[in-house]
Amino acid sequence: MLKKERASYVMEELERLYPETPIPLDHTDAYTLLIAVLLSAQCTDERVNKITPALFARANNPFDMAQVPVDEIEAIVKPCGLAPRKAKAIQRLSEILRDDHAGEVPADMAILETLPGVGHKTASVVMAQAFGVPAFPVDTHIHRLAQRWGLTKGKNVSQTEEDLKKLFPKESWNKLHLQIIFYGREYCSARGCDGTKCPMCTTLYPNRKNPVKINKA
Repeated sequence: MLKKERASYVMEELERLYPETPIPLDHTDAYTLLIAVLLSAQCTDERVNKITPALFARANNPFDMAQVPVDEIEAIVKPCGLAPRKAKAIQRLSEILRDDHAGEVPADMAILETLPGVGHKTASVVMAQAFGVPAFPVDTHIHRLAQRWGLTKGKNVSQTEEDLKKLFPKESWNKLHLQIIFYGREYCSARGCDGTKCPMCTTLYPNRKNPVKINKA
């Protein structure tokens, strides 16, 4: 298959498997989504969803969160890992949203990326899932699958994001990045597949014998 043919097959198969793409992180608005995505760095969505109810019961908006002591936030989010850093970022970005944005999460990628603890991937998720703006958030999992499927040779997530955006229609990006995540969890995990085992990998590369070496993200 040519790369475009592989991309077309991937898109069709993921749509068949996952016609609905519920957002994995529990939230009620753009702010709670932003905090949940920030907490999900190096942490599973499942664990984040167990922690955020207690955090949002304490404060679920920038005005209230800015008043919560950092050590109290840290104690709640500790199971997520990187708690000191994440707690400081949550309080500080809440102060910035309160003081500079009237308590609203801006629907602006560049502004989001300037907030403490918010990188490009987090900002992309918020733009896509909270505001419906086309974005293609690429994490290490999507980076891995895209290489196994021959959609990119990117050496990092930024290059992979550029390649995927060129391959797939813009209107598909927001849904497709979730579909890839869902597929990876179910069929093509880091340890469950090496590029030679799951249905997608074996269909795209039926003659592949050796594991795929992934360029580091």
